[in-house]
Formats: sequence, C-alpha cells, structure tokens
Amino acid sequence: MAKPSYRRILLKLSGEALLGRQAYGIDEKVLAGLSDEIREVTALGVEVALVVGGGNIFRGIRTSRDFGIDRASADYMGMLATVMNSLALQDVLERDGVTTRVLSAIEMRAIAEPHIRRRALRHLEKGRVVIFAAGTGNPYFTTDTAAALRAMEINADAILKATKVDGVYDRDPMVDPKARKFARLTYIDVLQRNLKVMDATAISLCMDNNLPIVVFSLTRRGNILKVVLGEKIGTVVHGGK
Repeated sequence: MAKPSYRRILLKLSGEALLGRQAYGIDEKVLAGLSDEIREVTALGVEVALVVGGGNIFRGIRTSRDFGIDRASADYMGMLATVMNSLALQDVLERDGVTTRVLSAIEMRAIAEPHIRRRALRHLEKGRVVIFAAGTGNPYFTTDTAAALRAMEINADAILKATKVDGVYDRDPMVDPKARKFARLTYIDVLQRNLKVMDATAISLCMDNNLPIVVFSLTRRGNILKVVLGEKIGTVVHGGK
C-alpha cells in the first residue's frame, strides 16, 4: 500500500454525519463504517484525533433562536451533545480493537478525561485515537473552531473535514445541479466568497497557522483512507503557495 501523506490528522465530523437516514440520533451502521475506516488508517501508523459535532442531537444556536433559550446555555447543551456522540464513537472503536481516549473541554471525570494538551499528545504518540469532546468548552464557538484549535494544539498535519458532499462548491450542489466544484481554494478565497467550508473563526485560525483543510464526502466507503494516502478527492483549502 502507498505511504500515508500525513503523520497525524484531525478528523472533523458533523453530528449530522452520524444520522445516516434517520431524522434524529445515531445510526449504528454509520458508526460501524466510521470505525472500520479509522481502524484502517491507524493500522498505517497514522495518529488520529477526532472532533465531532452534536447537531444530530441538539444544536445550540438554532435552539436559542427558535425557542428563546439563553445562547450561552443553549451552547453548553450542544457541547453535552458532542460528549454523547464522542462516547458512542469510543464504544464502537473499542469494540473493534482500537484504543481510544475521550478528552472533554468541560470536566466530567466519571466519563471522560479532562482536556490537557500534553496528555492528548502522549495518547497520540502511544497510538491511541483521541476524541475531543465538548467543543472548546466555551459558548459562542462552533465545533469547527474547536477542530481548528485542537488540530493546532496537537500539531496535526491537516484537518480532514468529512461532509455529505464531495467537496466545496460555489453554490449548493443539492439545490443547483450546475454548481461548480473547486479542487483547490485558498483561505482568502473561502473568506471572500463566504463559502461554507468552516466558520470564519476556524478558517482564520487555519490561515494564521498554515494548516490545510481537506473537505470530502463521508458517504463513500474508503474516502478517509484515500485522503490519508494523498489521493486527489474533495477540495483542499490551503495557503496558496
């Protein structure tokens, strides 16, 4: 098999990615497929960290807007949803023989380790998959921003953002069949065009630290491994050099 293009990655998953065809919750088949793919990647010696959203269970900003719950409280509720998803991922990965650690930005020692950067690095060096839960631990920040922050803390080579579509388009490809897919974009392109890759804070963090982002589809089996091996799928967001 080809040599991996990355030594250490951060895989960003939306909570919605865990839905499968359900309207709510977690699809066991999706979890099983993710676990298989992550196991294949770790078998190559690649160190893997994950950040998963909580939108399949609870979305803070939407609840705050639609139901009048205080935004900070709603965001904390969303962070707890990410912990639930992280524990589900951990359970399936452990059943498949992958050693994992969940590190939570909100301390809850009964179910997860507290987030400590050096501890995360030691786990990765020992070949454990690290799952970062509870976002940044602060309201008003998305899990995209948490992914960018954690990726830089662990010195990841890239953020791999798995989505429902096969890259970044100039328009929503689900609505407009003439939407054009980009193979490569700069951070400035994303910000100026207001492309929905990650939120502006996350993109700015990646730009300041020259951390590439690979956006690709999670719906096709084997795509995570393909990206790790350097195959040209999806869209790469980079510094333009």
